[in-house]
Amino acid sequence: MTANTLVTLNAGSSSLRCAVFDRTDDGPRPRIRLSLRGLPARMILERRDLCADETEEFELDPPEDKATAQGAARATMVQRLVEEVDEKAIAAISHRVVHGGARYADPVKVDSTVLSRLDALSPLAPSHQPHNLDAIRDLSERFPGVPQIACFDTAFHRSLPHNDRIFALPRHLSEEGVVRYGFHGLSYEHVAAALAGTRPALARGRVIVAHLGHGVSMCALKGGTSVATTMGMTALDGLPMGRRPGALDPGIILYLIEERGMSPADLRDMLYERSGLLGLSGISGEMPDLLASDSKDAARAVDFFVYRCQREIGSLAAALGGLDGLVFTGGIGEHAPAIRKRICSDLGWLGVVLDEGANRKGATQLSAAQARVTTLMIPTDEESVLARHAEGLLRS
Repeated sequence: MTANTLVTLNAGSSSLRCAVFDRTDDGPRPRIRLSLRGLPARMILERRDLCADETEEFELDPPEDKATAQGAARATMVQRLVEEVDEKAIAAISHRVVHGGARYADPVKVDSTVLSRLDALSPLAPSHQPHNLDAIRDLSERFPGVPQIACFDTAFHRSLPHNDRIFALPRHLSEEGVVRYGFHGLSYEHVAAALAGTRPALARGRVIVAHLGHGVSMCALKGGTSVATTMGMTALDGLPMGRRPGALDPGIILYLIEERGMSPADLRDMLYERSGLLGLSGISGEMPDLLASDSKDAARAVDFFVYRCQREIGSLAAALGGLDGLVFTGGIGEHAPAIRKRICSDLGWLGVVLDEGANRKGATQLSAAQARVTTLMIPTDEESVLARHAEGLLRS
């Protein structure tokens, strides 16, 4: 049987997405998309049949032990995957891996050496990297002989100029890999390609892409290339997120260790799991929950999020030397018109003016006719990027 199918797996901190693509002469064509979300408390499965244009949603029994939620989700996803495809037809399985470190930029076929090197980077992305690698191990065991391909979120930002890559630390640390890597690269790669295909003039200009989801970052694109981004060596830096704080005075960490007696494990848990919107609101790290709440703390958390987004847009516009386009993507960027409106409300000085009707409807073009800056909403599609990279690696 011809291996005419590509499978992608995107293991996030609170979700798991899988897609099945047919290999065609025009490139990978999506056929089925599966997603599990709501982890660890819930397990909601969505199945989209793109050929029949049908979507089904099921609420499954959540795992009793939240610590094993990702493992349970992977087992459920593999079971559904086997029902969707003939495993003999799978040419490769392509995985999102959050951190590629200094070594990995291009997609790579995973073997034991690659897996060991990527595992060593887990302390730099503890909420994601272990899930990414566990997924590779699980599917390697379930589908022996099928190539497992890793594609890296950090790869897109290899173009960062020197001043945007380094930190003001002793120089030898930069030489040893203590630099800005940036993340959400697969998402930014998709948006850059979408702009090049549909709005080539804008793609050649100065564009800020705001990836607003459970994880949050922004990227400044010049001619489709990353020249500045908000995240750093780890995914803790930059904007406030669902459970992560974003930019933080490093002196706070020293204070918490030296004066409050916090251990590295306690700090890691606080910074990755108990900060951000959850920490500020005391209610939830999910934006829909905060927008629906009457709590003053929820409102303050949303206010802070909007303010920080506006401030980072100003910073990235300065790095670009001006602004031609602003693109929203990610779960919040695509589905929260109230947040888009509030972020753009004080950016008139940059030339950002929203068309309120288009924003409410979730149109692609959100900017008003008189706006100097083109504002867009482009749904992200990391799975298509994973499939495209896998196809390229197989053909090479």
